[in-house]
Amino acid sequence: MNNLNSKDILGTRDLSIEEINLIFDTAKKFKEVLSRPIKKVPSLRHLTVANIFFENSTRTKLSFELAQKRLSADVINFSSSVSSVKKGESLLDTINNILVMKVDMIVMRHPNPGAPHFVANNIDIPVINAGDGTNEHPTQALLDSFSIIEKLGSIKNKKIAIIGDISHSRVAISNIHLLKKLGAQIMLCGPKTLMPKYIKDMGVSVRNNVREALEWCDVANILRIQLERQNEKYFPSIREYSLYYGINKELLDSIKKDVIIMHPGPINRGVEISSDVADSNKSIILDQVENGVAVRMAIMYLLSFHRSS
Repeated sequence: MNNLNSKDILGTRDLSIEEINLIFDTAKKFKEVLSRPIKKVPSLRHLTVANIFFENSTRTKLSFELAQKRLSADVINFSSSVSSVKKGESLLDTINNILVMKVDMIVMRHPNPGAPHFVANNIDIPVINAGDGTNEHPTQALLDSFSIIEKLGSIKNKKIAIIGDISHSRVAISNIHLLKKLGAQIMLCGPKTLMPKYIKDMGVSVRNNVREALEWCDVANILRIQLERQNEKYFPSIREYSLYYGINKELLDSIKKDVIIMHPGPINRGVEISSDVADSNKSIILDQVENGVAVRMAIMYLLSFHRSS
């Protein structure tokens, strides 16, 4: 397989195994590029990419922008906080005004689930979902799986625990879809109040005891508490959450096995994870950040063929 089936990357549930492997194989080549003294290739020098973010972002936006510049693309950055959206302009009007500037690809983050899908269905150029509400964050899941494969060689039959605020996490949903396709066993762990009722229907096991999850898993992907998406109180206090669900060195050392620690960021140090765990040799958090650039380079490169065809 030499190309992606769709012109867009909207969710991991839409990707075939062949497409996933193509993205990973391409990312490996771009990661090698990033290790060179000159970390730039002319792959997208003929394209203009617009980063359209209706929701705050630091890591994802910087990662996409760096990936675009490494591919020699021209880059436009759009933020809704300083745009005509504040004056009542519709989403599609905003997009169409950007398109007439001869943009060739859009990276979009939006607080409402389905917004990138709506845009993708109404325009002809590729759209990449950089996070839509609590729905999906496909590039984060892809870089997570790429990082696990890099560390363990394979995901098939590996035990992956996703720990934390599952209800409000688009990262969790994208990871579940992707990891299942790659043959992983998945356990979710967190407070019952932060666990969606439908989640068992996705073919995963659920635990509420973090020690049990750590003793079971090969990899623990720790999620932060999404306070900005919570409209009510789901647990008594941050301190109590940390006491029962926080991952610290003492807890990890008491587990009689090696567990790889991941986190999509940003980290709430001392809440869901302690600094001595985040910065330990069991952590591949910085590898995730590095791999994010290579994976996003691969996705944009592969989607560019839909634009030029």
